[in-house]
Amino acid sequence: MNHRLTRSLRALLLAPLLFLAGCSSIEPQSYANEQPRLDLFRYFSGEVDAWGYFADRSGKVVKRFTVAIRGTVAGDTLTLDESFHYSDNTTSKRVWTIRRDSANRYTGTADDVIGTAIGTTAGNALQWNYVLALPVDGRTWNVDLDDWMYLQDDAVMLNKSVMTKFGIRLGEVILSFRRRT
Repeated sequence: MNHRLTRSLRALLLAPLLFLAGCSSIEPQSYANEQPRLDLFRYFSGEVDAWGYFADRSGKVVKRFTVAIRGTVAGDTLTLDESFHYSDNTTSKRVWTIRRDSANRYTGTADDVIGTAIGTTAGNALQWNYVLALPVDGRTWNVDLDDWMYLQDDAVMLNKSVMTKFGIRLGEVILSFRRRT
């Protein structure tokens, strides 16, 4: 077999393995030793402001927004009342009810979340997975979100959510949170 053909065949056989390796997901436990430690209920108790945008799969920013969040804690339940204001002057509201199931496991519901969101914390990170009913041009699309939050310090947390449908990346939401002191 000729050397060039052997190299091409080897590259062809390795391509699926490299693709699968690129699809491996990060686990929250990877952040177990990161500081400061995220206490979701403590961080969101009170008033938090957020600034963000949605970018489509090409990276183009499609919509910018701000969010005013009021969090209240009652026992093992955190309620987040979120008021969104978008760059096109539209507004929306979402109210999350988040339950602490164990020290590092959370479940959450909201009117536009299909089923239950599942969250896990470790170190400074939280990973949420859920299905969102997203209105687009008069239709509603159920999209999957892989949502990661990273506590930077007592006041600032960063968030990146990857949105997919049928495993195809539609875009991402980037947010910066600032806890009012």
